Amino acid sequence: MPSPFTVAEYIAELRAIRSTGSATAETSFYPPLDRLLNAAGQKLKPAILFSTQLRNQGAGMPDGGFFPLPSRQRRNAEPPILQNPERGVVEIKPADYNLDALTNEPQTLRYLNQYGLVLITNLREFRLLQLGPTDTVRTLERYILAATPAALWSAPMTSFARHGDLLPDFLARVMLYRAPLTQPKDVAWMLASYAREARARAEDHPLGSFRTVKVALQESLGIKFEGEKGEHFFRSTLVQTLFYGIFSAWILWRRAPESRTPGAPFDWRVSAHYLRVPVLRKLFGEVSDPGALNSIQLQEILNLAGEALNRVQPAFFEAFREDEAVAYFYEPFLEAFDSDLRKELGVWYTPKEIVRYMVERVDHLLRTHLNQPLGLASPAVRILDPCCGTGAYLTAVLLRIHQTLLENAGDDTALVPDAMRTVALTRVFGFEIMPAPFVIAHLQIAALLEDKMAPLADNQRAGVFVTNALTGWVPEEHPQSEIFEEFRREREDSEQIKQQDPILVILGNPPYNGYAGIAKIEEERGLTEAYREPVPGLPAPQGQGLNDLYIRFFRIAERRIGTNADGKGIVCFISNYSWLDGLSHPTMRGNYLNSFAHIYIDNLHGDRKISEYAPDGGTSETIFAVRGTSVGIRIGTAVATLVRSTRSPTARGTVHYRDFDDAHASTRREALLRSIAIHEPAYSSLVPNPSLGLPFKPRAFDAEYLSWPRLPELFPISSPGIKTSRDSLVVDIDRDRLEARMRQYFGTDSTDAEIAELVPGAMENSARFDAMTTRRALQEKGFRPWQILRYAYRPYDVRWLYWEPETKLLDEKRSEYIKQAIFPSPCLAAQQKSRGDSSPPQLISQAGCLDLLDRGASCFPATVIDVAGTLLSEVRVSPNLSVAAVSRLSALGSDSEELFFHALTAMHTPRYRSENIGALLGDWPRIPIPATVELLAN
Repeated sequence: MPSPFTVAEYIAELRAIRSTGSATAETSFYPPLDRLLNAAGQKLKPAILFSTQLRNQGAGMPDGGFFPLPSRQRRNAEPPILQNPERGVVEIKPADYNLDALTNEPQTLRYLNQYGLVLITNLREFRLLQLGPTDTVRTLERYILAATPAALWSAPMTSFARHGDLLPDFLARVMLYRAPLTQPKDVAWMLASYAREARARAEDHPLGSFRTVKVALQESLGIKFEGEKGEHFFRSTLVQTLFYGIFSAWILWRRAPESRTPGAPFDWRVSAHYLRVPVLRKLFGEVSDPGALNSIQLQEILNLAGEALNRVQPAFFEAFREDEAVAYFYEPFLEAFDSDLRKELGVWYTPKEIVRYMVERVDHLLRTHLNQPLGLASPAVRILDPCCGTGAYLTAVLLRIHQTLLENAGDDTALVPDAMRTVALTRVFGFEIMPAPFVIAHLQIAALLEDKMAPLADNQRAGVFVTNALTGWVPEEHPQSEIFEEFRREREDSEQIKQQDPILVILGNPPYNGYAGIAKIEEERGLTEAYREPVPGLPAPQGQGLNDLYIRFFRIAERRIGTNADGKGIVCFISNYSWLDGLSHPTMRGNYLNSFAHIYIDNLHGDRKISEYAPDGGTSETIFAVRGTSVGIRIGTAVATLVRSTRSPTARGTVHYRDFDDAHASTRREALLRSIAIHEPAYSSLVPNPSLGLPFKPRAFDAEYLSWPRLPELFPISSPGIKTSRDSLVVDIDRDRLEARMRQYFGTDSTDAEIAELVPGAMENSARFDAMTTRRALQEKGFRPWQILRYAYRPYDVRWLYWEPETKLLDEKRSEYIKQAIFPSPCLAAQQKSRGDSSPPQLISQAGCLDLLDRGASCFPATVIDVAGTLLSEVRVSPNLSVAAVSRLSALGSDSEELFFHALTAMHTPRYRSENIGALLGDWPRIPIPATVELLAN
């Protein structure tokens, strides 16, 4: 198969051929076009081959044609003869050829009559042609790479950057035009490719026509679209609203009587008529206003998307109604539309086994712990998924309720449909901040109710609301939107659920990360304050773990359940498992022990960030790993089920813990489902230790371990290691090579572009690093050879570092630490908490790197250098010992050096590490102090 070939390479090859001065007007340029078309075709399934110089089949010899390749070829068998270019033919002309004239030339008409589809191109513009009903030539779709020959040959290469994905998308659509659209993922890709073109056009035009919509969304959702990323997110929201509004309307149109007329086409312009949810109908109506669309040139793209939906085959609807197909539709759309946005928003498929397990677990605990004999089907049980996405948990809850209603009804099931409809309207709720998954959730629930003979009336809607789940819990925390009545009602209805109606169950899969372009209001930022307060008897929260978005969802769930009049309820989330023993979360865990009677932890492992391995030695896959889908979650996960019930006010909750640690994710998911019926593996009860921060994981350690002082309690002066973030520029094994590279960087002979080509990371901006500004400042300052230092880069790997103290060339310079490190002194590189197995400390005598240890090394020097005062002041060297350590050593008659090397030796002792392995995973190592000077010396 051809290798990948980019649009930039295509233009560069065209220009190179032209520059020879010996090229023909047309055929010399076939090779780069051949490579471009085949690069687009090889990504499809089945792959499409573009072949040039076809034989005459009665209409002349086309310049090329598109042939689907067989998926399998028998070994040693003759390849099948591809009789006809099934996906159309191609006619190629020189760059200055007028495609309007070519469209109606007799040769083009002959090709259209013979082959049905013809792609014409003059290397810079592409048109897909088909004969209309009256034998007139119809342009199905067009793409302009360069408006003029001069632009193709001379425009800056940077001006073609926007075409890097859009032109291959267009070519793929050309090759797929005749392919039957039957699978949800194929329809999703087709819509996403048009959506990507729509977003590109939106980015080329000001969005003044949509300012009212932007303000209404900000006020209604309690967010602000800020900066470049915020604008990008807003444009993506507009485009997704358009395309998912059209898609939803098309689905509903197909169920309506008017679609059954033979040959009746769907017209996207009437989409608002089919959208029954008022806020969606209003939002779609505003963004699809003809004047607004024309201002950013989207009418043509939406027309093409509508035509694509009219080509979808009936078989699509059979697949679309199958289990999970509706929810699965959204992920491939967002992956193709904006994969970076998908990652930042954390949109990942939650496998059905996990969803079903969590729903069944909650149903069981409602019956056994909260005296609800029908579980989720009990009339008093109201359920909320505060981050419902496409509605996977909500539909699973409805299915479980339906099963219980049928079981309870016996032979008389006539009332079950009405009961199901009532449940969907009054007891099962979901919140979602993004319009696209909001649309899919409504479609899923409507389809399920139809299947259960309980369809919603035109004036009814499921209890899924477009809202910011992290705001609106406290009345009047932020201003109401008065711009659109529909937005105001949507917010009022969602806040009725947030503030007043009892909620007995909160479950779901909260997002792990927030999106950088969305500014949060004060109410949301303050959610985790309760978890940041130090609690007497517990280590103070530290680090950044409480900034993770899922923590805020835990907080609103804990707080909301606590407001129920009887004080009962269940929270069940699958999330990042860092909070189970993280240094940031002692207060959070303490809160739960005080608030909940039972805390069930299903540790699902699968931490790819630390390359976790299963007990059998196999790679521990993330629990979300499903064959054929992209997995973006790399952190380990756990299901936490928190049960609040009546108990003594002074009693603390009980932690129940179990592991699912097989290597393969599918095996672990199967074990989860089996555990519903057989209750295996059994939970073990944990008694979290306050000195270790109340970890919700088993922790093994020696009985005396907690009486020993922690490493910083002996050696109080330490510093995190240096973090450069630009190793390729400022670090090298060879000193001479590093000096030559830095001299070139500091000098003025090399341009920024040349430095970027030499060391790409040197000229890439980041959040705290402006590459050009930094280089200009350093060029004025000049290269300083004495700033090249020996550098403990990795274990047993000492290199050279150019240490720059005044700019952000180094991300974290650790100036105070360098004052100590430039004087030779033994230094312990240790870590407070490892991400995986605890590693023993390292002994270094150079400046240390943060990545000496996997989660970040802290460097403890044996001696402290006091360099305060004037240049001629005496340098004072003193042991790095705490007052308590000095007192202990004085009592023993020992010196500081013995204690330093005793600590190093103790932490490397196999017995010490094996007996205290659990405690070493959670905090600084503790050091046993011998009773006598002889033992210390030995």
